[in-house]
Amino acid sequence: MLKMLLDASGGIVVTNDGNAILREIDIAHPAAKSMIELSRTQDEEVGDGTTSVIVLAGEMLHVAEAFIDKHYHPTVICRAYTKALDDALAVLDKIAMPVDVNDRAAMLGLVKSSIGTKFTGQFGDLIADLAIDATTTAGVDLGQGMREVDIKKYIKVEKVPGGQLEDSQVLKGVMFNKDVVAPGKMRRKIVNPRIILLDCPVEYKKGENQTNAELMKEEDWQVLLEMEEEYIKNLCGQILKFKPDLVITEKGLSDLAIHYLGKAGVSAIRRLRKTDNNRIAKACGAVIVNRPEELQESDVGTRAGLFEVKKIGDEFFTFIVDCKDPKACTVLLRGASKDVLNEVERNLQDAMSVARNILKNPKLLPGGGATELTVSATLKQKSSSVEGVEKWPYEAAALAFEAIPRTLAQNCGLNVIRIMTQLQGKHANGENAWVGIDGRSGDIVDMKERKIWDSYSVKAQTFKTAIEAACMLLRIDDIVSGIKKKQAPGASAPKQPQIEQEGDADNEQMIPE
Repeated sequence: MLKMLLDASGGIVVTNDGNAILREIDIAHPAAKSMIELSRTQDEEVGDGTTSVIVLAGEMLHVAEAFIDKHYHPTVICRAYTKALDDALAVLDKIAMPVDVNDRAAMLGLVKSSIGTKFTGQFGDLIADLAIDATTTAGVDLGQGMREVDIKKYIKVEKVPGGQLEDSQVLKGVMFNKDVVAPGKMRRKIVNPRIILLDCPVEYKKGENQTNAELMKEEDWQVLLEMEEEYIKNLCGQILKFKPDLVITEKGLSDLAIHYLGKAGVSAIRRLRKTDNNRIAKACGAVIVNRPEELQESDVGTRAGLFEVKKIGDEFFTFIVDCKDPKACTVLLRGASKDVLNEVERNLQDAMSVARNILKNPKLLPGGGATELTVSATLKQKSSSVEGVEKWPYEAAALAFEAIPRTLAQNCGLNVIRIMTQLQGKHANGENAWVGIDGRSGDIVDMKERKIWDSYSVKAQTFKTAIEAACMLLRIDDIVSGIKKKQAPGASAPKQPQIEQEGDADNEQMIPE
């Protein structure tokens, strides 16, 4: 189910992404604040499972409450929980299954199940395809079969309202919201462009601090202007030596420079964001140059297939696409309204994170609550061999894992007790590790057949974060406030300092010198 939130600035957020919801909530309770921190950590670390972490940590604390009431010591409960966590991770390793990163069908199933319960789940493979395309494009090989994908840096999500969601695509290159500097004179479409990227202004250098020049003769002024023009002409000459088709700079371009570049048939774009510039460099193989004097042939980007400025809606967007082997890309999202686009972007971020985790650690676990049920059943069996007082909290932790499948069953609108009993029966001895709930139809099925998978790193991180956080909160026995107490009602408030009005100035006594 989705939640609709009003944020501080009066905008609307429609989402069921745990982190997005909790980010907007204003909370005073310190324990609740640390719970919110959990979902943020999970989002930064693995990008998915933000809701699961909160549900699981909450359940762990809930089952611990009974023991606290019976005067169990929190350290004993924490010891049992830590033992349960170790055993749970061992179970994960046992039932995990390796996946071939190049097998697109398996990857699709995995990414699809991460967004199956979300808003974009209804659009089938669309978002999953976008996520896999984007992450495989921007991936960098580290050797030994490992791949690193920097989603924040090299994958830009550009949201353009209008059109249909089906029009969304991953560009083999980059796009950004800019037009060429002189639209009439410069070309808006260039095939196989030579691109030069600059990080310096192409205009006359101003003095670092205030400079005064005293001119004696009228002609000196002319000389000064000619020097400025000469300086810019030299700069443009150095750039044009390499016969570029497109010059992009992060700083300004003076009118004169625009004239020279336009005359040479070079398109120019100015004041581009640094992050966009980095992405263009990665996509077309150019090197960002700080001084035009130091330009070399190797700095010119030649891997782009097409430079084009298109009008989408009422804004101009620059596309540098059809790149050969780009290492950065832009995902272009289209959709009916801003709210839809924002939610699609959040789901896409989750999907890309899952794809990235699989590239990093290619292991799978069953989704649909099957993993948690297997862990729960195995821990229940093992609890009989745990000695001493720790046995009961250990068993309770085993039960707490069932919160996830239970919540899934609730979200499908099923009879929770009946479904949970059936599932527990199937998982009784730690068998049928792959049986879980299909989030759409609510059937109890084999997850292998339905291709409902979860990424190993997400699950392991969820369990670790949830149990460690529960242990931390259990160990707190007192809250001391460092905030000053508010004044009791009835006590006289401190006097406000008086502010002088304009009229008061006349009545003041003059102070003799």
